[in-house]
Amino acid sequence: MKKQQILIIDGQGGKMGRQLAEALLSHRLSAEILVVGTNAIATANMLKAGSVQAATGENAVIVGSRRATVIAGPIGIVMADALLGEITAPMAAAVAQSEAYKVLLPVNRCGHYIVGVGEQSLSALITEAAEKIVEALQN
Repeated sequence: MKKQQILIIDGQGGKMGRQLAEALLSHRLSAEILVVGTNAIATANMLKAGSVQAATGENAVIVGSRRATVIAGPIGIVMADALLGEITAPMAAAVAQSEAYKVLLPVNRCGHYIVGVGEQSLSALITEAAEKIVEALQN
């Protein structure tokens, strides 16, 4: 049986991805955690979470999306040109077409607004996302 893998994708400064990786590491899951930054700064910041594997760029997102059990990140990872242009069309398609369970954080930035979400704090979103990922891996 293939080992479960959580793919966390983030861009810009990688703050959200780092916080999510830290939250998941606190659950001591048996799943591997792979963080992929859309740029080197995001990747470097997510690596500070601790015991995670890391990669950077479009191909890493595409390959990681094929292998992941769960994909997590801001909702923009399924929208071409989101995150101020850091998400390419092939990246968005790879995430959207992946068979992985997706946990998308509804952040109202970068030119889109998610109706019905309200204005939750990032830490509240991270907590809820971590809980959903743990739940998905247990089912």
